[in-house]
Amino acid sequence: MTEKKVLFVSSEVVPYLPESNLSTMTFALPKMVNEVGGQTRIFIPKYGLINERRHQLHEVIRLSGMNLVINDIDMPLIIKVASIPKERMQVYFIDNEDYFKGRQLDKDENGKFYQDNDERAIFFAKGVIETVKKLNWAPDIIHVQGWIAMLMPLYCKHYYADEPILANTKIVSSFFNTPFTEPLSSDLIKKLSFDGLDTESTKGLETPDFSALAKNAIANSDGLVIADSEVDKTIKKDILSSDKPTLHFSGQDGFEDAYRDFYTNQILKWEIWTSNFSAAYLPLYSLLYLVKKNLAT
Repeated sequence: MTEKKVLFVSSEVVPYLPESNLSTMTFALPKMVNEVGGQTRIFIPKYGLINERRHQLHEVIRLSGMNLVINDIDMPLIIKVASIPKERMQVYFIDNEDYFKGRQLDKDENGKFYQDNDERAIFFAKGVIETVKKLNWAPDIIHVQGWIAMLMPLYCKHYYADEPILANTKIVSSFFNTPFTEPLSSDLIKKLSFDGLDTESTKGLETPDFSALAKNAIANSDGLVIADSEVDKTIKKDILSSDKPTLHFSGQDGFEDAYRDFYTNQILKWEIWTSNFSAAYLPLYSLLYLVKKNLAT
């Protein structure tokens, strides 16, 4: 993992949000990558319940100011950043007054499901990639965790398919417990179509519940992680039948070796193989070049 760049895109991370299996792993995995010589960035939404003063968030003016088109409406993107104390880890916060200011994760303080959660997920996915483009930071792996990041694989593989900064990027999606049972807006596919995403790429999202989001993420990922013992049985079945590299690892005890091996030997193995192949055959290429040159003269 030395010098490899891993972008972690998540619904939550400690210490900015309460401890959970998801928020704890979003902290622990970048820490592990950093410790073995890799580079990381973490992106989460700037929910209203995150205390900006306590955590010393500040807006990055050079990254903010862009408008993202969501459902044919321009929505301003605000980027804030903070550093996790005692760690070499930067966290970027995707913010917007309509989607995140004064708001919680997926439900309000009365437990009512936000009706625009679908648009929040679209805004988050596009906001992350547009920010990474401005940073000119090409990730080797994008590791997606949590419901609000589940449209990231779809956008990376289709909307941003020709984006040079993602040309060699592999997408890994982790799956945890089901955070909600309510469906997203029935107009999700219509809203995705504004970004030119066709019916083939959005197949299965006609009834956009959490399982449908997960299934679409599975289809558009290069690697999958069953990261919780409470992953829905249907989602787990879809993962295991996908024939994609899969890590089945819940909890944190000994996770470092499991994830490091998964990243290196399953997700990045093609890149490593081609690199080794080129190095092994470089002398032969040079010899053939010299022979050809001598024959020509």
